[in-house]
Amino acid sequence: MNHPLTPLFQPKAVAIIGASHVPGKVGYAILENLVKGGYAGRIYPINPHAREILGLKVYPSILDVEDEVDLAVIAIPAGYVPDVLEQCGEKGVKVAAVISSGFSEVGNVELEEQLLEVARRYGIRILGPNMFGVVYSPSRLNANFGIGEVHPGKIAFITQSGALGAALAYWATAEKIGFSAIISVGNKADIDDAELLDYLAEDPNTRVVLTYMESVKDGRKFMKSAKECALKKPVIVMKAGRSAKGAEAVASHTGSLAGSDAIYDAAFKQCGVLRAITFIEAFDWAKVMAMQPPPRGKNTVIITNGGGLGVLATDACEDLGIPLPPVQEDLRRALKAILPPFASLKNPIDLTGQADEDLYYHSVKAVLEHPSVDNVITLQCETALAPILEVSKAILDAHKDANVEKPHLICVIGGLRAREAAHFLEEHSLPVYNAPERPVSALHAYMQWSRFTGLLSD
Repeated sequence: MNHPLTPLFQPKAVAIIGASHVPGKVGYAILENLVKGGYAGRIYPINPHAREILGLKVYPSILDVEDEVDLAVIAIPAGYVPDVLEQCGEKGVKVAAVISSGFSEVGNVELEEQLLEVARRYGIRILGPNMFGVVYSPSRLNANFGIGEVHPGKIAFITQSGALGAALAYWATAEKIGFSAIISVGNKADIDDAELLDYLAEDPNTRVVLTYMESVKDGRKFMKSAKECALKKPVIVMKAGRSAKGAEAVASHTGSLAGSDAIYDAAFKQCGVLRAITFIEAFDWAKVMAMQPPPRGKNTVIITNGGGLGVLATDACEDLGIPLPPVQEDLRRALKAILPPFASLKNPIDLTGQADEDLYYHSVKAVLEHPSVDNVITLQCETALAPILEVSKAILDAHKDANVEKPHLICVIGGLRAREAAHFLEEHSLPVYNAPERPVSALHAYMQWSRFTGLLSD
């Protein structure tokens, strides 16, 4: 893809300015992550006081590197950054990811302006400063100090908070949620959310964009880019600073103004952005959007082996306006032939606690294949009668054998074996949740996006 930010995500060569041979230092962590992540491009550690780090030749200055360098990752004290950026300009570096803190976030606006003046003079794009780095899984680029191993996937995550963003990425990776990209934006002195959305809208490796945001510098620019991106793929925003106290916390955290929450809310709705209140909600939504096709209809069927679980999911659907139509007669007849006589053939379809992998397989396959059904939510309580992992394998087989393009969301509730079953299903692109309200919320958000794009009509 020919875009000004391509050298940031797909660089042919990366220089780590401030690379360190001391474990625990930022410059060491960035270099180690880049090497261990399997980045296939050329890596040039820059440190005037070292000769070799992690088996790589070290250069005193970026000007001593013989080859071209696309991306410079700068992790040195803030006061030295403008001079080093000058050398990057002379070298022809295209993008600089400035890890260093000590700029406008602490009131040092003049130093940040100096940084930008050098960058503009040489045509260098700046990510940051005051950030933890960038990850792009397709090119195996892990140029950051906050996160080690990243699970590859289809979610691009943009974060204005370094520590929170890194922690959420760790949490998501542990939950088997995969990323195409993780981008820490810090002070957004140059590259901002809007430009990243422009790039990610065209990125074939990204299916959904998730952003933690505290402020926007250019509202009109953001709205234009967000709308253009949202027409192609879902954009989810966690906008912090909703309350008066929260807005004060934003100002003290990044040195920027959070702005009127009502204005943000209206702007998000206008440009098709989905606003999540909690990070659990945001990742719940992103997960189904990354794994499943969009809904093209509203009619939803719930399958469960626990009546109470089905009732909770029904309440959640009622709250959010998701229709649960009666099961059509031909589907009822097909299910009646395989289910026990005391099973409920209403919607939810209750397979009862005796349901084994065979009953789940035939029921899920029949429901998915029926033309009256647009979306399926399969609920599973762990019981002593059927191994939960085997049941989950049967659900996956039914999903594959049905071979239809419909959203299929799963809820698995139980102990350690249930967690193992959930991870198994998610490794095969079926989104799994541990409470019945969560898949309902995720499906509702996906429906909202489908309505915005015209894929789903009322």
